[in-house]
Amino acid sequence: MKQIIKHRGILTVFLGAAPGVGKTYTMLEAAHQRLNEGYDVAVAWVETHGMPETERLLEGLPQLPARFGNLQGKISPEMDIDVILKRKPKLVLVDELAHANIPGSRHVRRFQDVEELLTAGINVYTTLNIQHIESLNDIVAQITGVIVKETVPDRILEKADSVQLIDIPPEELLKRLKEGKVYVPPQTEQAMRKFFRTGNINALREMSLRFTASRVDKDMSEYMHEHKIEGPWPAAGRVMVCVSASPFSAQLIRAAHRLASGIQAELVAVHIETPARRFPLGDRERDRVTRNMRLAEDLGAKPLTIVGENLVQEIIEVACVQNVSAIVIGKPQHSRLWELWHGSLVDKLIRNSDGINIYVIRGAAEQDPDTCIRTTPKEEGFNWSQYIGGLTMTILATLFSLFFEEKMGLLNIALLYQLPVIMSAFWWGRWPSYFTALCGLAAFDFLFVPPTWTFTVADIQYLWSFIIFLIMAFVIGGRTELLRSEAASARQRERSTRALYQFSREIAGIIDLELISQELVKQAAETVGRSVVVMLPDNSGQLSIRAESYSGIARNKKTPQKTIEMAAADWSFKHGQLAGRSTDTLSDAMYLYIPLKTTDNIVGVLGVHVKERNVLPEEKRLIDAWTGLAAIAVERVKLAEQARGASLLLESDRLRTALFNSISHELRTPLSSIIGSVSTLVEAEDMYSKAARRELLETIQDGAARMERIVANLLDTARLESGMMQLKIDWCDIEDIIGTSLNRLRETTKRYALTVNVAPALPMLKADCVLLEQVLINIIDNAMKYSPHDSEILIRAEPKDGTVVISVSDNGVGIPEEDLSKVFDKFYRIQQPKHVSGTGLGLSICKGIIEAHGGLIWAERRPSRGTTIRFQVPVVEEVVIPERMVK
Repeated sequence: MKQIIKHRGILTVFLGAAPGVGKTYTMLEAAHQRLNEGYDVAVAWVETHGMPETERLLEGLPQLPARFGNLQGKISPEMDIDVILKRKPKLVLVDELAHANIPGSRHVRRFQDVEELLTAGINVYTTLNIQHIESLNDIVAQITGVIVKETVPDRILEKADSVQLIDIPPEELLKRLKEGKVYVPPQTEQAMRKFFRTGNINALREMSLRFTASRVDKDMSEYMHEHKIEGPWPAAGRVMVCVSASPFSAQLIRAAHRLASGIQAELVAVHIETPARRFPLGDRERDRVTRNMRLAEDLGAKPLTIVGENLVQEIIEVACVQNVSAIVIGKPQHSRLWELWHGSLVDKLIRNSDGINIYVIRGAAEQDPDTCIRTTPKEEGFNWSQYIGGLTMTILATLFSLFFEEKMGLLNIALLYQLPVIMSAFWWGRWPSYFTALCGLAAFDFLFVPPTWTFTVADIQYLWSFIIFLIMAFVIGGRTELLRSEAASARQRERSTRALYQFSREIAGIIDLELISQELVKQAAETVGRSVVVMLPDNSGQLSIRAESYSGIARNKKTPQKTIEMAAADWSFKHGQLAGRSTDTLSDAMYLYIPLKTTDNIVGVLGVHVKERNVLPEEKRLIDAWTGLAAIAVERVKLAEQARGASLLLESDRLRTALFNSISHELRTPLSSIIGSVSTLVEAEDMYSKAARRELLETIQDGAARMERIVANLLDTARLESGMMQLKIDWCDIEDIIGTSLNRLRETTKRYALTVNVAPALPMLKADCVLLEQVLINIIDNAMKYSPHDSEILIRAEPKDGTVVISVSDNGVGIPEEDLSKVFDKFYRIQQPKHVSGTGLGLSICKGIIEAHGGLIWAERRPSRGTTIRFQVPVVEEVVIPERMVK
């Protein structure tokens, strides 16, 4: 289980209005100051552009080596993030935050490298120009006429701990440019013509000043909140932007972000899928929606995707639920005639807004950026069988009409030709239905409309009938296909919901990671329709594949065993972020890797194969649902394992405490008697008679025997618990075992009346004679402890149902009924008014030995007084014994 990193490095951004204002120079000066203060500073990447002043400032600063990659056929240097993470300085300098890395790098963009460094706890100094901020991209394009392709999400600057504005007057900047202090001379003239014009510089300078001012205002507001300083706060509200597949939807998102930032409100990005617009969307439009929603997320918006019938109604309902104070929509580019026919979306929203401000933004279509993932729509072949089927149904309707022409009439015949149209639309879609309608109209005109056998129409009223027929066919075909598509979508959603429910129900009682992983990939692959792999960490923390499903993909080709696949999965696991295909991190991988993330932990990685197309929003929601369920299931298993480990640790601690208390007491008594007797014999041997000395020696012998039994019980318990006890199987005579046991206890048994009753012709046993002797000794010793002196102890042995039953009965106080099943537990002692010595291990050892022989042991209350403990051992040629216990 991977713990999410809590410590984060400090990010300082040196912001400028344009290149050449001195951002890198100021950053290097600050680095020298930190180095003089004793900071561990390292330069990861600084672009000097050949400027001597900048190169001189680099002297004296530790510089990390770069890596080299292939850029358009040339070997180019690039910042090596692995070297930085290995060196891990306290402060690292990374120039040009908006830079795009060369192909083959871990991340597509440099700001992603900086995010990883910050996550690793490394402080970062970096530089950025105002035109590279994502939300200002379209404004910069309008001002300068230059489209900046390398941009940085606003969230990077919002999370920055410090933003320092580096500003110089436009005249000084132009002077530096002419002197060759910004670009090398061949680039200077072109830069001055296109970008470095006085108007452009002033506009960019104003934008940087406003941006920094808003940053300062935000910091001040946070300070007032933290210190509970009262003031006039802006009313809390939300700005909602409507996201669609429109080419200029990205401009709406940026405009909405600027509006939300200006009024200090939260931004909500909503994409509404209506049945009339959802199904015709192709891969290009879906990809654009996905890209626009991702842009909104990068700008800090809360993304929402809603499915509804009425676009205006859904927008207003979402706005009311989300407490939206302003809605940003794009100005429609439809013609006036189209709006008169369909109605104006803007007018409908304004009429139904009820106090919500409506901002209508007009934008120009943007060129779709060239992403690292190219989406190509699946080419569907022309299915002639659908059109032939429609034609066949039309022919059948024609034959039927010809046969019953006199009885049906023209009206009923015309209605009959609508049936093939409806069936074609229901089975195959709108275009086969339109073809069927044309065929039916031609057959109706040629065969039934006078003059027959010609396409000429004698009466003009039939022309109106033809037009109405075509309109009805068009409406019926389109609506039928729409219903068919909605039914298919509903079935897909129902199948997805059922699969999620079934998976959550089936894993509810499973605590095996392997079973959960197998069930996850099976259900997820069937629902998503893609190959799925689950990777979980092993004991060393390294990811390994636990389960995989291929959904028809060749196993030897798509298994994520290559370096790029494992690197992407490992990066996703370590950083808790998406990686692989359709992301900006290690996007050359064939799988999209999603971390299985819970509240505080990352428990694994789910990989989804992405071949030609990007992951769609609906698929993304399904994948998120699966990863959420899988993460909860995996963490539940790991928590259960931790709970079991904690329980075992607690039980072990309890047993250790009980063992210590019991052993310390039980060993102290015989040890004290031995020490006392030995001291007496050593110090005053001449004062005692021979009989007294013998009594002292017998006390020593008895104490030593007791200590021997205690140590033997401890060793036997340890061997039973560890599984190291091995049985030495041989033929055993029960009479010999009883006799040997009583001989070892002869000194103790003198104080009791022993009665031994062994049935005649008792069969031999195939068992471990030494261990059975130990069992009998422990049971007899236990009987003597709880029986008064001179009382009878009865030992019996008799055959019964293919076993030999041996019992030991005493006349003690007896065992309470509720304790009969507990006396064989470790350290369990019956509460007695009179203290009885013992560790509580003897009967527990007896149970382990007898069960190892395949027998049973139990305790019974005697009818009059006392307790009987019986055990039985099977009489068979081959005793069924666990292999680990057989020597």
